[in-house]
Amino acid sequence: MLTGSEVLTTAQMRAIESAAMASGQVTGLELMERAGGAVAGHIRLRWPKAGCVTVLCGPGNNGGDGYVVARLLHRAGWRVRVLGTDNMPGPDAAEMKRRWAAIGGIGPLTERGLQGGPESDVYVDAIFGTGLTRQPEGETASILARIFGRGGDGAYHCSRVVAVDCPSGLCMDSGKAPALPPGLGTFDSPARLTVAFDSPKPGHLIGLGPMLCGELIVADIGLKQWRERNLASRGRRRVRLEAIWPRFDIPDARRIEFSLTDRLGKHPFASQHKYSHGHALVLAGGPAKGGAARLSARAALRIGAGLVTLAPPQDALPEYSSPPDALMRRALDDGDALRGALDDTRINAACIGPGCGIDRAAALLAVLLPTGRRTVLDADALTALSQDPGLMAALHGRCILTPHGGEFARLFPDLVEKVEASQWPAYSKLDAAREAAARCGAVVLLKGPDTVIAAPDGRARIHSAFDIPWLATAGAGDVLAGIITGLLARGFQPLDAASLGTLIHAKAARLFGPGLIADDLPDMIPQVLRDLA
Repeated sequence: MLTGSEVLTTAQMRAIESAAMASGQVTGLELMERAGGAVAGHIRLRWPKAGCVTVLCGPGNNGGDGYVVARLLHRAGWRVRVLGTDNMPGPDAAEMKRRWAAIGGIGPLTERGLQGGPESDVYVDAIFGTGLTRQPEGETASILARIFGRGGDGAYHCSRVVAVDCPSGLCMDSGKAPALPPGLGTFDSPARLTVAFDSPKPGHLIGLGPMLCGELIVADIGLKQWRERNLASRGRRRVRLEAIWPRFDIPDARRIEFSLTDRLGKHPFASQHKYSHGHALVLAGGPAKGGAARLSARAALRIGAGLVTLAPPQDALPEYSSPPDALMRRALDDGDALRGALDDTRINAACIGPGCGIDRAAALLAVLLPTGRRTVLDADALTALSQDPGLMAALHGRCILTPHGGEFARLFPDLVEKVEASQWPAYSKLDAAREAAARCGAVVLLKGPDTVIAAPDGRARIHSAFDIPWLATAGAGDVLAGIITGLLARGFQPLDAASLGTLIHAKAARLFGPGLIADDLPDMIPQVLRDLA
């Protein structure tokens, strides 16, 4: 079921383009003309007065798109300078190069050529596209360092660069930036605008991609029917990866349109009562450790769980008596007490970890996991997991793990080593989350501004939100764990609960704005729900 926008790997994108051309309904030249036309159109929207543009055209189809951009901007009255390579590109790119050569010249694509010409209002980066499978080298690396590197003229170019499909050199399956040769600085200055085609790629949304791409536009170039169709057999192709944020205006017949308020609202049926919306149990810690669990419990209550019970040890119970009074409290000292509590089958979701204490979390997990209850594991529960292979083996498909980067490294150190390795194409955060979910048999929500949510069957969702840095505050993760727990109690499936919880959590932070502390987040949830209506 598609609710956001499908994210395509570079291999999937190539297969869809190939299928479209093989159908005879569209040619490679037509697709290239559409792509270049989309870029030229967005340049003219943002720079309505025709000015001076330098178009950097690489050796492949991305360069072919660049020659189209040059021709169309020239037709619109722009002063155009083109720098290109002297190789023989593929037939479509060669034809677009020939059409431009009939109009204007092509200078050498070198650092000297870039610096030697007049200053431009816009620089179009059409050197490498999504298909790059190696690190840029030589003269090309020097040009990219000049445009995107702080060791070059990045501060000058970043407000003027328009990238075709992606900033050249960025790995579109991982969001990793290339390692520039020694002495050329670092690849870390953003483009003003990136115009991608048909669908976003992972590298647009994770890693350094969101920062380096700047404003991201996804342009329709007429590939919808091949994207939706199963290319190997009949029927529609299943979506394995989607972006739940940001939203893209990409038509797709597979998308299920539904109202979140219908799914989150409480409806006036005669049979509805508090237990119809679930009973969430938040397993809390001992004395002086209560803040995190209280944040989780408040969030679970605000998202609409019918009942929420805070369960600390007996000696800490007085610390949990503060409002809201709607929270229930119950002392649970050990695993035996928890086993007795879980005899109540109306308790259908649990949250364990925030402020729990590692030893207490380990003891309670040993009882909780075998019951098969829907469970969110965060903070101390994740550390307990990392220390006990038996607990890791007891995980099941109704569990959700919500690690930040450090906790993920303790749980899956070998996967982090693969992410940090420098091989190309790169192993990504998305790859790591998927492999972790498959290995442990549970949903893994790997937190960050580029949050990845992966299910054991390989489905994954990306929530890319680099616009809310104030969400990086103590306790924010405890609130997220509580929101997800409340959604589990209300009957949402684990992947959907984790995805929707992440979306609501971010919307609450965005709505509050700078100055946010974690205590503010639960109280913003009602406003988020009203806005969704």
